[in-house]
Amino acid sequence: MPVVCRVVLSACLSIALIAPAHASAVRIGVSDLTSTEDPKPQYVIISFDGAHDIAQWKRSRALAEKTGARFTYFLSCVFLLSRDMRKEYKPPRQAVGGSNVGFAQTRQEVADRLDQIRGAAAEGHEIASHACGHFDGGKWTKAQWLDEFASFKRIMRDAYTINGIEGEPADWRGFAESAISGFRAPYLSASAALYEALDEAGFRYDASAISRGPVEPHKENGTERFALPQIPEGPKARRVIAMDYNLFVRHSGGLDRPDEAAAFQARTYDAFTAAFEREYSGSRAPLQLGFHFTLMNDGAYWNALEQFAQEVCAKADVVCTSYADYLKRTQAADAPATGG
Repeated sequence: MPVVCRVVLSACLSIALIAPAHASAVRIGVSDLTSTEDPKPQYVIISFDGAHDIAQWKRSRALAEKTGARFTYFLSCVFLLSRDMRKEYKPPRQAVGGSNVGFAQTRQEVADRLDQIRGAAAEGHEIASHACGHFDGGKWTKAQWLDEFASFKRIMRDAYTINGIEGEPADWRGFAESAISGFRAPYLSASAALYEALDEAGFRYDASAISRGPVEPHKENGTERFALPQIPEGPKARRVIAMDYNLFVRHSGGLDRPDEAAAFQARTYDAFTAAFEREYSGSRAPLQLGFHFTLMNDGAYWNALEQFAQEVCAKADVVCTSYADYLKRTQAADAPATGG
């Protein structure tokens, strides 16, 4: 595993300690619906944090084409800066040009990533924010979070100009200014100051919380709040956050064990499938699964994801989609009818 990935992953051990999501999240059981109503769809929301490696961009988009799924990519904006341009980023409480996850190695890498972002957006995927330098902002002030959001918007909007990349599409700046509506905090490290800043910055939703199991999002102030669920996993059915890194730590202590990859893949697939079946035959709360663009344990978790998605996303009453599209679909369905 590259050194950069080790740095990113090693700091994530704290995320299991974060407080669970709002306890009053609404859960409506399929059995509560009358016989004249169609059951609501089972939503599956799959997201990727960081969104850096070009090969994984291509692999995820190929999976989407095969399954009809639409994903959310939580982008870290430092991957839109070549190393030569890293001082364009001024993180809160850190040296200018600092980053916990590095930067793009070359200008061409930035250009290739911009192509992937534009291609994914054209295919109906969502691009969202994972901030910039992957720092733990749990103790940042509201003003510092607003600075980080401003850095993300500026670097994304000006990525072609900053890196000296020719051929900026005519619609790029408008897209960068208006398309980003969602956020996930690095290390899932949320705080009251973050939520205040998200509201002020106009984000539609946050996906940084953790819940005991799948729950509906809930709205506080102006922001919808989603929570990654803890799902039973392994022979003792102990709960683990439904994210590849947490499974990686559970299975092998955060160290790669490629000789055990097949067993880890099977455990992951079984956990995903069991969590899906509980919701599909029960309350049908959205099932959220999180991943990174890092192939931990020889790709066991991506392999399990592909196996899982190819099976469940094809079901007629299952919708594998992005956070933004989930809100669009469910809020439209819940909206009162207007006169005509």
